[in-house]
Amino acid sequence: MKMPRLLALSLTITDVIFLCYWTLSGLAQAGLVRIPHSWMYAHYDQAQVIAWNWSFLPVDIAFSTLGLSAVAAARRNAPIWRPLALLSLAFTMVAGGMAVSYWALLGEFEPGWFLPNSALVVWPLFFIPGLVRDMGNP
Repeated sequence: MKMPRLLALSLTITDVIFLCYWTLSGLAQAGLVRIPHSWMYAHYDQAQVIAWNWSFLPVDIAFSTLGLSAVAAARRNAPIWRPLALLSLAFTMVAGGMAVSYWALLGEFEPGWFLPNSALVVWPLFFIPGLVRDMGNP
């Protein structure tokens, strides 16, 4: 089975956005670029919140790398794309769920941050059942 076009598009867009986010975050942390305060999340300048944000780097890089690898494998018709995509989707949901939980526990419901992270929890659910079903059928 080929990777559905919508899955390939969703993975690519999400993963590229996150790689850009972390590149921009790194440049900002190094003082090489300035990000407008209106684009930032609550308490972005506090040490604990900075640490919280950077704690997402490993899982975000993992799901981005897995997702882009899945898309590349699917283009080569390599069957490994399914488990790579499934792992990417699971990590995407975890990252989104962690962020949503954090902001919900703090009672911070800024739509600009809360809604995109909620979307990370929801959109993978449209693809996971089909991937699991397909992986069970040789």
